[in-house]
Amino acid sequence: MDGGGNAHPKAPGGGGGPVGVQIHHSRRLPDFLQSVNLKYVKLGYHYLISNLLTLCLVPLMVVILVQASQMNPHDLRQLWLHLQYNLVSVITCSTVLVFGSTVYIVTRPRPVYLVDYACYRAPDHLKVRFQQFMDHSKLTGDFEESSLEFQRKILERSGLGEETYVPEAMHSIPPQPSMAAARAEAEQVMFGALDNLFSSTSIKPKDIGILVVNCSLFNPTPSLSAMIVNKYKLRGNIKSFNLGGMGCSAGVIAIDLAKDLLQVHRKTYAVVVSTENITQNWYFGNKKSMLIPNCLFRVGGAAILLSNKSVDRRRAKYKLVHAVRTNRGADDKAFRCVFQEEDDKGKTGVSLSKDLMAIAGGALKVNITTLGPLVLPISEQLLFFATLIVKKLFKANIKPYIPDFKLAFDHFCIHAGGRAVIDELEKNLQLLPKHVEASRMTLHRFGNTSSSSIWYELAYTEAKGRMRRGNRVWQIAFGSGFKCNSAVWEALRNVKPSSHGPWRDCIDRYPVKILS
Repeated sequence: MDGGGNAHPKAPGGGGGPVGVQIHHSRRLPDFLQSVNLKYVKLGYHYLISNLLTLCLVPLMVVILVQASQMNPHDLRQLWLHLQYNLVSVITCSTVLVFGSTVYIVTRPRPVYLVDYACYRAPDHLKVRFQQFMDHSKLTGDFEESSLEFQRKILERSGLGEETYVPEAMHSIPPQPSMAAARAEAEQVMFGALDNLFSSTSIKPKDIGILVVNCSLFNPTPSLSAMIVNKYKLRGNIKSFNLGGMGCSAGVIAIDLAKDLLQVHRKTYAVVVSTENITQNWYFGNKKSMLIPNCLFRVGGAAILLSNKSVDRRRAKYKLVHAVRTNRGADDKAFRCVFQEEDDKGKTGVSLSKDLMAIAGGALKVNITTLGPLVLPISEQLLFFATLIVKKLFKANIKPYIPDFKLAFDHFCIHAGGRAVIDELEKNLQLLPKHVEASRMTLHRFGNTSSSSIWYELAYTEAKGRMRRGNRVWQIAFGSGFKCNSAVWEALRNVKPSSHGPWRDCIDRYPVKILS
């Protein structure tokens, strides 16, 4: 659970005190235009060069096939006569062709298809309005007046609406954050999403060969993945994994892990479940840097069905194109910027460093400069690279050319960690309001659901009827550690709004205007 620092409110004019000033300084990403580092660009081109063999072999084989198709019987006879007297050439060419074809077949990645996915939507009685949130916080008796006022300001400027959900235990007075209640929340979210997924895809649980579950802060024994195996009686040789402590970007990590496993295990299905658990991770202290998650994080989860079966291409929604992961954990400040710990009263919570936004900016910079060579048109890459070289070699006082990612992607799913991070990414990547609409509306309707938020955003785009065949989608998320991860998907067909989607009965009300 992380990313809440993104929604630090602006320093209010008077009345905010030192806290307001601190929040003001910590909410902005560094200006990407001024801070591109050449070594990060090399990472992207390393990705590109690592696939050079495939890029060269495919065009060569196409040229050979085209030339062969244009030969008439006389040409073929002349070629045969020529080859009869050039046995060494024949053997050499055949060896090269067989070797090249074998290398290509063995090394080429198998396509990974996203058949369908489902997002959990909590029952209406779990909705929490701002006034209800504040009343319950006051009734617990754990919060000082300054802490209550701080939470009120966060809520007002957070970008959240009045229909987000908190778990059953948080509706009780006093709250009851027990292990049993946390298990109940996990079961409700995971099983709710999986039931919808199995219903919409008609996949039998026994057909699943790989299961990856990610939840950052709740890791019981037996694990969450074991709970799913037990509930749906999954087969005994299933490859199951449980990812913990990896924050809001763990959803992309889980997808990347499932992708790698699907390269090894042929003709199988993988299910990824992304969620977070709030019940036992509510903070009942007065340290302001640890209060922000209470205001932003809400109930949510998603289940995703992936396949490497070629037959599933016809019914799949998307194909996974790229997964790029950036980890800044070797840096001490990055490692500690989102940190679960106890306050001076012994109460546990997640502390958000004042350096969070700067660290997120550094991780973003590395990630998108690695991703750029994989997705951007060559014209954008040349302009970017040329201006960067001129700046580095000739010390020219010019801004690096920032590639237009709108030319590479049709839709953007930016992790709905908070209002400020969406604002800053919109500015730094030079996006238009329509490109961040899905992120803003997801934050408003469902709050920060951690690693699953990017799936609610994708569902929003589909519910609006905007997903067309060939469209490319960029999912990008930040996580503790500190990590920034991206997944790129290509739509295989025009995606119709889902009858079981989380936006099914409220999409007509969106987009809504969010007050400053």
